[in-house]
Amino acid sequence: MKTTRKCRALTSVGLNFFALLFSITAFITTYWCVGTQRVPKPKCSRLRTHQCIDYGVNETDPNKVVYSWETGDDRFLFRQFHTGIWFSCEENINDEREECRSFIDLAPASAKGILWLSLVSEMLYIILLMVGFSLMCLELVHSSNVIDGLKLNAFAAVFTVLSGLLGMVAHMMYTQVFQATVSLGPADWRPYNWDYGWSFCMAWASFTCCMGASVTTLNSYTKTVIEFRHKRKTFEQSIREEQAREAFGYFRERSVHSISKSVDDYAGQTPKSSRKSPVPALSSSPDLSDTTGSLGEEQC
Repeated sequence: MKTTRKCRALTSVGLNFFALLFSITAFITTYWCVGTQRVPKPKCSRLRTHQCIDYGVNETDPNKVVYSWETGDDRFLFRQFHTGIWFSCEENINDEREECRSFIDLAPASAKGILWLSLVSEMLYIILLMVGFSLMCLELVHSSNVIDGLKLNAFAAVFTVLSGLLGMVAHMMYTQVFQATVSLGPADWRPYNWDYGWSFCMAWASFTCCMGASVTTLNSYTKTVIEFRHKRKTFEQSIREEQAREAFGYFRERSVHSISKSVDDYAGQTPKSSRKSPVPALSSSPDLSDTTGSLGEEQC
């Protein structure tokens, strides 16, 4: 029982650890959503001769006009971007560095309240995961004491379930806010196409590990309680059987003792009764003499 309970506790601790690691990584990274943005090509210059449009006059011959025949998507550049909970970073077309902006500023006014709720829920999700992880570690320390281990197990399961629910709500609210920002956000930020990134996948992997840890913890608590009750029932039944055997032996000894005592009493009373039996015969003889005397007197 102790070994299996410890194995289940180690499984819960491992799942909770991975959930905490994935959630913190997703919270601080900016790859929840990735995609491309379509921006107009910049004007060509001496430093930039590719991926640009020359709208002016030829520098070698000012009287010669240069026309651009690029139409449609050829007139635009597609730059990469990635967005997280806190920031949105875009590729800079002028150099190799990235430009980052606060995602809270990019979100429309109607969705900022939901975004703040999502941020608060994510932080509470991480805090409750830390509390549940601490309680599970304490359970491993108190593995020798079943009662203390059950109490810690129950509290850890409650905190882990609550954290999982908060994490699920936070992820769903962020997805709703991002979709609203795609439609109603600034025109220079709206993506041409986008998809969910690895940070988003890690966030949901964290939720999956969190729920797995909560289910494992609840299963460990239930199995421990059932095993404890079964052992207690078996122990009580063995005590009752032992008491019944002792009571049966006690009454059997009492009955044998009472029977032997009765036999001894009967054996002690038998000689006295045999000695008293001639007494009635002796006492009956005067009656016979009196009877014969009275009969003689009647005959005279």
